[in-house]
Amino acid sequence: MRFQTIYILPFLLLLSCGENTEKEVTQKKEAEPAKTETVKEAMLSQQQFDVLDMKIDSLTTRLMSGYVQANGELEVPPQSQAAVTPVIGGNVSSITVIEGDEVQRGDVLAYIEHPEIIEIQTQFLNALNSLNYQEKEFQRQKKLYEAGVGSGQIFQRAEAELESLKGQVAGLKAQLQQLNINPETIQNGNIQQRIAVRSPIDGAVQSVNIKTGQFVQAQSEMFELINTKDVHVDFMVFEKDVAKVEKGQKVFFTIESLPGTELTAEIISVSKNFEQDPKAVHVHAEIIDRPENLVPGMYVRGRIAVDNQQTTALPESAIVREGGKFYAFTAEEEGDAWSFRPVEVITGTDEGEWVEVKLIKDLPENMRFAYNNAYYLMAEMQKGEGGHSH
Repeated sequence: MRFQTIYILPFLLLLSCGENTEKEVTQKKEAEPAKTETVKEAMLSQQQFDVLDMKIDSLTTRLMSGYVQANGELEVPPQSQAAVTPVIGGNVSSITVIEGDEVQRGDVLAYIEHPEIIEIQTQFLNALNSLNYQEKEFQRQKKLYEAGVGSGQIFQRAEAELESLKGQVAGLKAQLQQLNINPETIQNGNIQQRIAVRSPIDGAVQSVNIKTGQFVQAQSEMFELINTKDVHVDFMVFEKDVAKVEKGQKVFFTIESLPGTELTAEIISVSKNFEQDPKAVHVHAEIIDRPENLVPGMYVRGRIAVDNQQTTALPESAIVREGGKFYAFTAEEEGDAWSFRPVEVITGTDEGEWVEVKLIKDLPENMRFAYNNAYYLMAEMQKGEGGHSH
């Protein structure tokens, strides 16, 4: 019996300890209060609501655009660029402009001189004098011929000579006009030793390729001019997106020289030929409300609005990013305060200050949203997180 008692007592002791432990655990669980789920929200008093100028509205549909990404550069059309060349060779006697100068069409850029310039004027004067003499001779021969005392052959020769001289005078007059010399001044005996090289367009002097005293050949480039007021955007659109792009579509783009500024342009033409490297087409767009000092060659990044569709959207200021996710805030009035609760959304295309959104969970149709101050509401919620429960 003693042997049995030795083994039974430890078992009873162990059983008793187990029962006590189980009772203690049960009693401890009963003593703990029931846990309640904390609702995450930001609470604003009516005064805070008014100070922040909160905007509240329902989630409605809005006409939004899909976009095609496109990069390019600023350029000017060929008619807004000019290479200024002389029509006759000569020595540069003076230069009247420097790079960057604004010029108007017809302004003098430089003067050149050469003996041939004087010779053309002299030929014009001689041809003009011969024409005056021949007109008188023609009239004299005509009277003799009509009176029957003159030779018909002599009269015809006088007429042919007159027409020939008229052609010479007209040709030399045209040459003088090409040289920017007024023929009427030559008729008065004013021979010019130099001629003016004038601007063919309004614009700015981009480069000066001559020096004073330099001899320039006919058709050699003396100046380069450009009219930056006609600058537009040349985008490159890849093959996969070409079918979506057409004349009249809006393009939103940025330039590195104007950080933080988004400009708008409208497509005026779409090329029909593919560039091979990369395989893309040129799309030209005219800038709307063009700012000053845009320089051709500047690199631009753009997005072309190609698809218009009705979709749910919120202002940018109604959306906040937190932990890699995007949230908007529902708004409910509770007495003299407002409750704002975050709901996760998926963002889509953006247009101006509006962003396309899709809700992760279904909400009542009449649910209202905060249309601004999302960053503030998120910070307020995190500051008081867990401090308000329902």
